[in-house]
Amino acid sequence: MRKLHLISNAHLDPVWQWEWEEGAAAAVSTFRAAAEFCREYDGYVFNHNEALLYRWIEEYEPGLFAEIQELVRLGKWHIMGGWYLQPDCNMPSGESIVRQIVLGRSYFREKFGARPTTAINFDSFGHSRGLVQIMKQAGYDSYLFMRPEGKLAAAAEDFVWVGFDGSEVLAHQISEGYNTLLGEAHKKIGRWLEKYADEEDERPRLLLWGVGNHGGGPSRLDLDRIGAMMAEEGPAELAHSTPEAYFAELKNVPGLPRHDNDLNPRFVGCYTSMIRIKQKHRKLENELYATEKMLASAAVQGLLRYPAGELKEAFHDLMVAQFHDILPGSSIQPAEEASIRLLDHGLEIASRLRARAFFALASGQPKANLGEYPILVYNPHPYPVRGTFACEFMLEDQNWTEEFSMPVVYRDGEKIAGQPEKEHSNLNLDWRKRVVFEAELAPSSMNRFDCRMVKLPSKPKPVLAETDGYLRFRSDELEVAINTRTGLIDDYIAGGVSRLKPEAFLPLVLADNEDPWRMDTDRFGPELGRFRLMSPGRSTAFSGVKEGALPAVRVIEDGEVRTVVEALLEYGDSALVLTYRLPKRGTELEVEARVYWNEKDKLLKLAIPTQLGPEADYSGQTVYGVQRLPADGTEAVAQKWTALASHEPDGGAVTLINDGIYGSDSRDGAIRPTLIRGAAYCAHPIESRPILPQDRFLPRIDQGERLFTFWLNAGATVERLAAVDREALVHNEQPYALSFFPHGGGKKPAAGIVLERGRLLLTAFKEAEAGGSYVVRLFEPTGEQGEDTVRLPALGIERKVELGGFEIKTFRLDPANAEWTEWTLTEDM
Repeated sequence: MRKLHLISNAHLDPVWQWEWEEGAAAAVSTFRAAAEFCREYDGYVFNHNEALLYRWIEEYEPGLFAEIQELVRLGKWHIMGGWYLQPDCNMPSGESIVRQIVLGRSYFREKFGARPTTAINFDSFGHSRGLVQIMKQAGYDSYLFMRPEGKLAAAAEDFVWVGFDGSEVLAHQISEGYNTLLGEAHKKIGRWLEKYADEEDERPRLLLWGVGNHGGGPSRLDLDRIGAMMAEEGPAELAHSTPEAYFAELKNVPGLPRHDNDLNPRFVGCYTSMIRIKQKHRKLENELYATEKMLASAAVQGLLRYPAGELKEAFHDLMVAQFHDILPGSSIQPAEEASIRLLDHGLEIASRLRARAFFALASGQPKANLGEYPILVYNPHPYPVRGTFACEFMLEDQNWTEEFSMPVVYRDGEKIAGQPEKEHSNLNLDWRKRVVFEAELAPSSMNRFDCRMVKLPSKPKPVLAETDGYLRFRSDELEVAINTRTGLIDDYIAGGVSRLKPEAFLPLVLADNEDPWRMDTDRFGPELGRFRLMSPGRSTAFSGVKEGALPAVRVIEDGEVRTVVEALLEYGDSALVLTYRLPKRGTELEVEARVYWNEKDKLLKLAIPTQLGPEADYSGQTVYGVQRLPADGTEAVAQKWTALASHEPDGGAVTLINDGIYGSDSRDGAIRPTLIRGAAYCAHPIESRPILPQDRFLPRIDQGERLFTFWLNAGATVERLAAVDREALVHNEQPYALSFFPHGGGKKPAAGIVLERGRLLLTAFKEAEAGGSYVVRLFEPTGEQGEDTVRLPALGIERKVELGGFEIKTFRLDPANAEWTEWTLTEDM
């Protein structure tokens, strides 16, 4: 006889239409009722996941928490999933997904002795294929999810999900939702019995029930009615069960279909809504992982005590911010503000710890010579990083003359390319300096530069000037033509090959609606309009200039390192400042878009048409992998970069790195990142009702000023795609520069970790959760087998490592015994 596994649960969003305090209150009342039913009903099992909710119970209702611990021991309460919470499963980095598991698993092991083997993300809005390898390495053999509901992921509810590296887990896609209305669970069971009554397939089935979306879970009425159904003889055995019990039976079913792709798209508006949260989330990820590397490098050399407790507090902030109604931007406005506050709390902790690591790693730096201003730059990456770096500092005295103090940058006594640029301060005095210089940083080390001042009659004027309606920038490797009538790039020639079509970085306004999820479509459109160049009068007024006229396209910086061009555009009630930073060396173009957005039910994209054409492949970074993305205008989700690439190895590719966006599309050979929306807070279609009933002013998401930065590069396909992951990591986890006068004592630290060659990434270097040793995690980002030599100079360790395509490997470093061994992803938890 077939068996129906009844999974009683209580889906409870910590925040959504409510703030976290109400979520905590709902958790307490839900868990209290569930515990009562577990004691009262024989055979009944309650299932719940999410460490965050249990932490609330532990803090606010310790008696109830102790009761749940006893129920778990008796098998009446099942710890389900084992993650910190149900995060968004597309936008957090691969390392963040690892931490969701590690922090959740360590909590459930410590408090309950539990180690679930089925991962649970009922409510997350789509799922990256990169989850599979992470789950497999973390000891999970199965996955329970729902979205994208309405279409089966693998033409069946049950299937084998295959990861980028070939890892496999069993997966079940929930049908008819994860919850039931109060007192109506028996109706859902009845529909299931009717649906499968005549089916000859005897494989097990799974059904979720319990009042959800604000807690509630099981009710006495539901349990009584289900008990009556169990007592009747029917076409199937009904059993209170757990996900693990279901998958234990399912693994014996032969011939399950296989799915070797992601589980997307779903709710494509969530890739862009509440962009402030997304950008701060990315920033906190970047700061924490870079700071961890700095702290670990210092701690293994005895320069400081590793601040595990302080770091964990910041990581709890990050984990909560990745919740699937916070990061996707589908909650109410008070929850948005609270989430920004939460992220800022984590950023403040990270900032203080980074400073602690920086000053420890500055040990052994010599004193500055008279008249020199030292600049120290720490590179957290295990390979040399060549790039443009900026640092601000104060002159030793105020210069009240008309002369200009020109900073000249030296390294080991040799002058290097540098230039002054506008500092953040607006004091009209030659006192504060911002210097930009181009250099190569040694891996995992502190790098020293020194500035000396040269007095000039005035600040040098830009050299680049308009010719025939264009600003034509040329270097040995790059040519860029900026149209002064449009403010857009009409040509970008890298390595002698034209890579972009005219009007690149055109801001497009597309039709949208009030729904932050955008539940009704997988794409945006049609086009409603375009930002146009401001008139000189409008440009002057917008810039706040009181005297003279200011052209809407102008060169604002020019020197040995780069030329900076600014263009001002407008649309409706909105304005946009495009800033192009054109390098004197290399082909990477930095573009900054400062948006003043005051549109409702509209969406803003940047259109970057390439010369590759509509047949080019569109792809993007995802959770520990690279995902092929649709090139037909469907909105897609990716992380730090996207790319259009020719099928031919040397046919060319254009890559676009970002600092905190996730949505984009591609059509007709163009990359179109999505910047901002004007949706309402927490509103979506319900039957035929209006999305937003409105009899008053209602605030909209993301009105006002927002800032976005992109780095565009182009070259041969294989070389470009092999380089972009490292470049994206460097632009996001940026080397840290500070002007600091060292005391000259101490000993210079050795490099932390060095990768000698190849393309492997260091995604984590941290103290183990249990302390006493360190975790090193490496990842192969191109899909091709790779190897490298890892060196830890301070410990005298040198090891060769080999990784398959898209493979993650974790190593344990024991500094006390100078030992290096391969380890589990979850540190044997």
